[in-house]
Formats: sequence, C-alpha cells, structure tokens
Amino acid sequence: MFGDVEVFDALRLVVGFVILFYASYTDIKTRRASNILWVIMGVVGLIILIVQYFTIGFENIYYLLFIPVMIGLVYVLFYLRLIMGGADAKAFMALAILVPIKPNFLQFPIFEGGVISMPGPWIILTNSLLLFLFIPLSLCVFNLIKRDIEFPHIFLGYKMSVEKAKQTFVWPLEKIVNGKRKLSVMPKEFDASKELLYFEELGFKEIWVTPKVPFMIPILAGFIATFILGDILSQIISFFS
Repeated sequence: MFGDVEVFDALRLVVGFVILFYASYTDIKTRRASNILWVIMGVVGLIILIVQYFTIGFENIYYLLFIPVMIGLVYVLFYLRLIMGGADAKAFMALAILVPIKPNFLQFPIFEGGVISMPGPWIILTNSLLLFLFIPLSLCVFNLIKRDIEFPHIFLGYKMSVEKAKQTFVWPLEKIVNGKRKLSVMPKEFDASKELLYFEELGFKEIWVTPKVPFMIPILAGFIATFILGDILSQIISFFS
C-alpha cells in the first residue's frame, strides 16, 4: 500500500509525465507547446498542494517558499536568454507548483542522500541541464564519424547545406564578420531564415548549424530522473567531495 505522501507524489508523477510527454511530442513536431498545458499543470499542482495541506500536511512547509523563488529564478534565466524557449520557462514555473518538494515514491528516489536537501523544482532543473549535456557528446561522435573536425563546432552542431537548413529546425552556427566566417553560439532570433538567406546570397553552399533541440525532452527526462534517481548533481558533488 502507498503511504499518504506517496499517493500525492504518485499523482504528481502521473500528471507531470502526461503533460510533459505531450508537450515534448508537440515540441518535436512544431517547436511549440500550448500555454494551456502549463495552466493545467499549475492549477492541478495547486489543487494537490491544497488537498495535501488540509489532509496530511507537509513535513517541512517552509519548502513551499521555494515556489515563488524558483518562478523568479526561471524568469531571470529566461530574461538572460539562458533558457531560450518561452514554453520551457513556463514548464519550469508550473513544475515549481506541481513538485515543490523532493518526491518520495515507493522505494524511490534511489539516491536519498546528498550534500544538501534541495527543493523539487531545483532538482528537476539541474537534472534536466545535466541530461542535456549528453547532446554535445552525441554531436561530437556524429562529427567524428563524418570526419568533420572543427573545434568547438563539433560539440555544438554539424555541417549542412544552406538549402536544407532553410527547411529544417536549425540555427546557423556561423556568422560573417568583415567578410570572414566566425563562430556564433547564441542565435539572435528564433527564426533564422534571414541569416540563412544572407549566407545563400554570399554564395555559401554549406555551413555549420546547430539543431533547435526541443529542451522539453531533457525537461521530461529530468522530471522522471527526479522521481527515480533523485538529485543527480548533489550525488556528483558528494562523490568528489
């Protein structure tokens, strides 16, 4: 039988997984995720919090203070363009309401200990970022196989014809400065059609591009990892300390 807290965390797991899975699907297909998804997640998360408060309560209610703190932090990260997508920022804000405290589900998470006990939304955020780091490693392997070796480009993207890039979800990984090709890590705009057209006008047939990888997928993976594994970053710090 589930314990009382486990019932609420099981509900959080189901709600979060279903919404994030659907958001990941739409993000892959259209690079968009409807705002209504985050409204639903936030409202359901708030209802769960209210019901839990009036039934079994919270072991440490002060952790709920991290809800506005995390929402504010995510807003700052989005403003600084460290979180590129508006849907990604809204997802983290909604998750701050849905999972304000580190979950406890059956025999999970596997890693109970750590340097310090962090709130649920922070763990989801750091887990998502850590899992996102697998993408540069995958790109590196892909480029080494193709023998396209140029640093640091091989960790950030791959070569593609300009014509194909215009039809694909990618950003140019290069820009023209004083007639020379330079690395461009941060895109100016989500829509790169004008930049690609400029390369085409200059006669470039092939350029380095970086894929518009839907960050919703690492968010989903980070969410699941929070319930199954726990705080990955805290475990890494504990291992080396």
